[in-house]
Amino acid sequence: MNAWSLPATAPSPDTTARMVAALGRPGFAGEALEAVNHSVAAGSWAVYQVWPDRAPVMHLSACRLGPDVTHDCFAIYRDQGLYRRDRSFEAVRASKRPGHAMVLRMHANDAPSADHREAIYLRHGMLERLSVARLEADGSLMAVNLYHHQHQGCFDPAEVERFAALAPLLLACVTRQLQWQAQAPATAVRERLLARCAALTTRELDVLERLLQGLSYDGIAADLGLSVASVKTYRARAFARLGLHFKSELFAAFLP
Repeated sequence: MNAWSLPATAPSPDTTARMVAALGRPGFAGEALEAVNHSVAAGSWAVYQVWPDRAPVMHLSACRLGPDVTHDCFAIYRDQGLYRRDRSFEAVRASKRPGHAMVLRMHANDAPSADHREAIYLRHGMLERLSVARLEADGSLMAVNLYHHQHQGCFDPAEVERFAALAPLLLACVTRQLQWQAQAPATAVRERLLARCAALTTRELDVLERLLQGLSYDGIAADLGLSVASVKTYRARAFARLGLHFKSELFAAFLP
């Protein structure tokens, strides 16, 4: 595991423009990953927050190479308690400085434990992780993680350098996107959903609203105090009532 402070260099203008253009959009996770790939060839990414005294939450994720394994990986990380033994961000925590961020690089072979390496990296074909992590005021740690999958090989030195330059922008955009998701007005959306189908239950509306805000299933579960399985059940029932099959249809029908 390597860790170092954020550099003073700037990311490419093209990546910056694409990242900023994705802000506030329901498809932010996928669009931001595509923007990152103009600087670093990441196969997938995940943004999660880890607390010292409760289960972590994954706020955003996307995959551009093959099946999206980010949700399965995070479910294992959370449900098997691997986060309790995760020392890969210890350099950031050791600073004890809220707002302090660092860039970290970890190969699968350097995973915090054999269980972590086998259940997450080897089982899902991931080889290496580049992260920018920041200590939050409440003692939690916010981590933005980019992954190279097995067939991609390791990140080359130029990619690592470009990621370090990109890290402050990534943190700023993720922070703003999460603020937008938390503050986005839901009243009008709820009214449109009920106008389409008055039979939608309160919980189904709660889940649909948060999907439209761009929250992941893990984020919705944490926000509503439900299990991820329950969130998916409410989503499936709501989609059946609305005659929808995909999230893209939900976005097209109920977002401007």
